Amino acid sequence: MNRIQSILLVAFLSLFCLKGTAQVVVDIKIDSLQLFIGQQTGITLDVTCDASQHPVFPELQERSFLTKGVEVVKVCPLDTQSLNDGRRIQYSQRYIITSFDSALYYLPPMEVMVDTTRYPSKALALRVYTVPVDTVHLDQFFPNKDIEDAPFSWDDWSSVVTGSFLVVLLLVLTFVMLVWLKQGNPIIRIIRHKVKLPPHQVAMSEIQRIKEEKTWASEDSKEYYTQLTDTLRTYIQDRYGFRAMDMTSAEIIDRLMQENDEEALNELRQLFQTADLVKFAKFTTLINENDANLVTAMNYINQTKQEVDPNAKPEEPTYTPEEMRSIGMKWTLRVGITLCSIAVIVVVVLIIIRLVDLLS
Repeated sequence: MNRIQSILLVAFLSLFCLKGTAQVVVDIKIDSLQLFIGQQTGITLDVTCDASQHPVFPELQERSFLTKGVEVVKVCPLDTQSLNDGRRIQYSQRYIITSFDSALYYLPPMEVMVDTTRYPSKALALRVYTVPVDTVHLDQFFPNKDIEDAPFSWDDWSSVVTGSFLVVLLLVLTFVMLVWLKQGNPIIRIIRHKVKLPPHQVAMSEIQRIKEEKTWASEDSKEYYTQLTDTLRTYIQDRYGFRAMDMTSAEIIDRLMQENDEEALNELRQLFQTADLVKFAKFTTLINENDANLVTAMNYINQTKQEVDPNAKPEEPTYTPEEMRSIGMKWTLRVGITLCSIAVIVVVVLIIIRLVDLLS
């Protein structure tokens, strides 16, 4: 054998091997060749091909006819099995068939399309028999029985009964919350603003009250100067922002030296000194001296007062603790009523669905 013949032989064998590898095998089998009218049997169509190939099976639908008189009842899902380490795949398509006429049926070959090539299976035969009827002993046959009502089962109706009790409970709870919402203490809708007067107005009102009470006229100078100096201390604390109520008279004057001029503080210094003598040294003052100190306090307030800015923002409205509790309770009741209403609707719908299912 020369070189050319050897090459041709090797090429021929390679083509033969490739052809054998790419061979498509179509096989079909039936579970039973005989059955009675109305019985079912299965047909399995197997296709073995390379993993790269994809077979297309006959387009059979449920309730279609494989052949006249043989009906396809069900088309099962396609099953696959790997062969030769994944190089080939076996596809299995199963069909459930039946027949309602007795006869010997010829089942034609089924064709599978693989890579534009049709591969037919072998033909099958199916024998369908009628059910034997004993026409001699007719007394063995009985007429159809009447329809019987199914016995009551608590398991079937337990969900309906439980749901009904739940609906009643939710309705009662909703009614109670509605009563609480209507009979509860109403929310006070009037928004109360904290009206904060300027420090000089508060101080002048207090001095006017001291003047009208005329405590000093009853020879109680200590009480008079205590009220007068406390009014001044409160004014200074609110006006300048330091704790004048906790400071001595000298400390207050020293601190005010950073804010006021010497002229404004001379008379105020004299007033505090007189007040300290009256309160701690039992010093006695004259009536005209008391009047002068009262005027001194008024003058100091008028000289150092700070007018309110008309463009200042008012304080935010506030609620009392009772109003806040009332608002919180009413919001809680409203949310509870809403949730109960939604729950009632859902449960009623579920009960209706269950009743329809039981009565259908």
